[in-house]
Amino acid sequence: MPELRQARVSDHSTIVACVHQWWGDSRTPAQARELSLLLPKLFLQFFAGTSLVLEDASGIRAFLVGFHSADNDEEAYIHFVGVDPNLRGQGAARHLYTTFFRRAADAGRTEVRAITSPGNTGSIAFHRAMGFALESGDRVVDGLPLHSDYDGPGQDRVCFYKKIAR
Repeated sequence: MPELRQARVSDHSTIVACVHQWWGDSRTPAQARELSLLLPKLFLQFFAGTSLVLEDASGIRAFLVGFHSADNDEEAYIHFVGVDPNLRGQGAARHLYTTFFRRAADAGRTEVRAITSPGNTGSIAFHRAMGFALESGDRVVDGLPLHSDYDGPGQDRVCFYKKIAR
């Protein structure tokens, strides 16, 4: 398993390149670029201390960008996670999440939140396997509670929450 470390602002361009590469097999280049726009540099400028990177001699192999809520001292939020396709299924994401949970709990947080797109069945299954519950939405589609227009018109999301122990 690659070594875990805190993210740094200097990781930004590499993480964006990872998004382009790692999602390139399932999206067009334009779609991968659009996805990478969810990771502006400000996330690492202001939340590097709560974000994580798994790295080995070949470079960044996985990352988690997350933060503790500034407005609710009980909550933390996982914003974006990426794992090199060659490392998927080997526990990298689980390691990132459990480390984030532990650090959030150590900081007094008692709940972690995350979202995903309704079509991202892998993400939904992973979050459920990690113990996240589905938050009630304003409608249900294919058994999933959705939050309509969560990220803008037509951008429905599935919202998750997980209680963590301090």
